[in-house]
Amino acid sequence: MKEINVTTSFTIFDNLKELPKDIQDLMDQAVEIRKKAYAPYSKFRVGAALLLDNGKIITGSNQENAAYPSGLCAERTAIFYAGSAYPEAKIVRMAITAASDNNPTQAPIPPCGSCRQSIAEYEIKQESPIEIYFMGEIGEVYKSASLKNLLPLMFDKKFL
Repeated sequence: MKEINVTTSFTIFDNLKELPKDIQDLMDQAVEIRKKAYAPYSKFRVGAALLLDNGKIITGSNQENAAYPSGLCAERTAIFYAGSAYPEAKIVRMAITAASDNNPTQAPIPPCGSCRQSIAEYEIKQESPIEIYFMGEIGEVYKSASLKNLLPLMFDKKFL
């Protein structure tokens, strides 16, 4: 029997004002699109903003559906649009923010498992890391240098 240890690390910013200006701007766009989320069931709104290597910024918000799980998370909404509209562009970084209509979200909210797998697909496809910044409605912002840092034992096409 063997044991392996997997380590991840994050940079933690106390608030948005500690972020570099360009990251603040990206997170601000995520916050704005979060307000447009369609979340009548969960009352949990998520916004994502992606910076592509061509300078374009793509945003997405979660879109729920009464025929659950037919909806789509904010991260995947943005990623799939970027992949469709700009198939050759690389995703440089992603900003994610979440807020509940019921309770304040002060802890950073990372991508769900389905979103992590989708982000992993693009990180592998483009052969370069995607920086991921995530926060709740207010408070700390976490930075992960890559999706692989969030999901170190990720599933990819080499297993197929």
